[in-house]
Amino acid sequence: MTLSISPTTNQQPSVSDEEMRQAVRTLLIGLGEDPDREGLRDTPKRVVTALKFLTAGYQTSIDELLNGAIFHEKTDEMVLVRDIDLFSSCEHHILPILGKAHVAYLPNERVIGLSKVARICEMYARRLQVQERLTAQIADAIEGLLKPRGVAVVIEATHMCMVMRGVQKPGSWTVSSAMRGAFAEDVRTREEFLSLIRHNPSFR
Repeated sequence: MTLSISPTTNQQPSVSDEEMRQAVRTLLIGLGEDPDREGLRDTPKRVVTALKFLTAGYQTSIDELLNGAIFHEKTDEMVLVRDIDLFSSCEHHILPILGKAHVAYLPNERVIGLSKVARICEMYARRLQVQERLTAQIADAIEGLLKPRGVAVVIEATHMCMVMRGVQKPGSWTVSSAMRGAFAEDVRTREEFLSLIRHNPSFR
């Protein structure tokens, strides 16, 4: 099964690394800096390398990521992977989003390798994102791969665009959720999931 990971179906124009480095150089000049001074001489190259790493999710294939790690198991109990560290980038300011994801599903005779849940989160996080979309993408991916009886995803994160600029509110956290199937329809199932992640001291 192949899931599209592209944020858009339009083919994006190709840009060379050199063009990207020149763009960073232009930004440095616009900020009033001298890109030829010793401390900044290699900054354009470093910035391009860092941004490519932080957005590697655009180049990740779900098939390669899974590597066949979907198994048939006759179990119907909740599977929960919590405290998954997330590092993403805000698409509005390209500043960091730091947080944790809690992902649960109710199997329908199919389960996924536990590490793959974390890798799916990482794949979508390593893009330019908004938290609400990231939360939904993780839930939709699990639902599409396993066809479970339900999926629940909660992400709690702090956004550097709120901490370092704008309203400048350190300590503020954003919590988003996506509930599918039984987690959306059955209050008891949803409450069981929420009670389990509330035991996590980082859940606010």
